[in-house]
Formats: sequence, structure tokens, C-alpha cells
Amino acid sequence: TLRRLVSSCMPAPAQQPQPAPLAHSAISVPILYAAFLVSGFAALVYQVVWQRSLFSIYGVNIESVTIVVSAFMLGLGLGSFAGGKLSARPGVQLLRWFGLIEVTIGLLGAVSLVVFRAVGAFTAGVSGPTVFALTFALLVLPTSLMGSTLPLLVAHAVKVSGNVGKSVGALYFVNTMGSALASFATAAVLLGALGQQRTVWLAATLNIAIGGFVLWRSKGSERSERPAL
Repeated sequence: TLRRLVSSCMPAPAQQPQPAPLAHSAISVPILYAAFLVSGFAALVYQVVWQRSLFSIYGVNIESVTIVVSAFMLGLGLGSFAGGKLSARPGVQLLRWFGLIEVTIGLLGAVSLVVFRAVGAFTAGVSGPTVFALTFALLVLPTSLMGSTLPLLVAHAVKVSGNVGKSVGALYFVNTMGSALASFATAAVLLGALGQQRTVWLAATLNIAIGGFVLWRSKGSERSERPAL
């Protein structure tokens, strides 16, 4: 009786919090990694071809190289920042956004060289600061879109796996591998075999194919990414 009385006075043990259930994804993680590898491949194809195209317009020297690379990297950084902000918003359909961005990159890439040449015809021989401003204006939209894809996919992968380190590391690895492959393949094979325009069309086709596939498969996961009412 004494033991029962003492037990009734003791506070109940605290309940251990149960981990939240992982989100369901309509696209398996290996397929998502493969898609991001191809996305990284296409992005570096653009960079190599765009650099050569802009160099042919504004000349090849240390200033031009620095300007083009700086504009490209600045666009990627801005896109990464914007993608991180977007992925943190509640209820955002991450895969759907990724698919739409990939399709948009492909459409912009398909017409990019025509736009570069048209702008270059009116601005050849301008000063260094003007070259930077023009180059950045030409590259900021597509490169910002490219930079936004990593934080979007990281946020989705974390929801699915529950592991931040693994998600960031794996996605960054496959994207970098795709970029490395593209750097070699574009300079050693694609430009010689296809030329600049067809090489860019190849990259655009990859972007549109990836984006279309993700949009198609992500319809089944839209509900899982919406917050519960």
C-alpha cells in the first residue's frame, strides 16, 4: 500500500518526442541525383560555350576572362541566395519549382547565342566596365536560375531522408561530377563535333528533358510537401 501511495505521488515519466515521419517523394533519390548530375553537366556546357562566344565578341585577354567568369559566378551566387530563400518558405512545391527552372534554363539557353551576337554587334569595342555590365546583364538571369537549383533540391532531399549532411554532400558531389565531365567533354569533343550552336542546343535539350520529367513525376508528391491544415 505504501509503495502504491509513493508511486501515485511520483510524476509520470516524460514522453520521448517521436520523430516526424519522412516525406514521401514521387522521385527516388538515385534518380534525383542522376537528374542533378545532368543539370550540372548542362550548366558547364553553357559556361564553356558562352565564354568562347563572349570572347569572340569582346576579345580574349585577362580582363575579358576575369569579367566573364566573375559575371557567371556572381549570377550563381545570387541564384543560390534566392533559391535558399524560396526553399525556406512553407508550402513550396520544391520539385515543381526545380522542374520549372530547368525548363526555363533550357529555353533561355537555346536562344542565348543569338542574343549574345545581337548585343555584341552593337557594343563591340566598348570599355571594360561596360563589358562587365553587358556580360552580367546577359548572364544574370540564366546563371541565377542555375544557382537556385541546389538549395531547392537540398531542401527536398532533407525532407525525404532527414539527413542534412548526406543530402548536401551527395547533391554537391553529383553536380560537381557533372560539371567536371562537361568541362572535358565540351572542350575535347562537343565543340569540335557540333560547334557552338548545336552544343548549346544539346545542353538546352538536357535541361528541358530533366525539367519535364521532374514536373511529370512530382505531381504525386505535391500533397506531401504542403503543410497540414
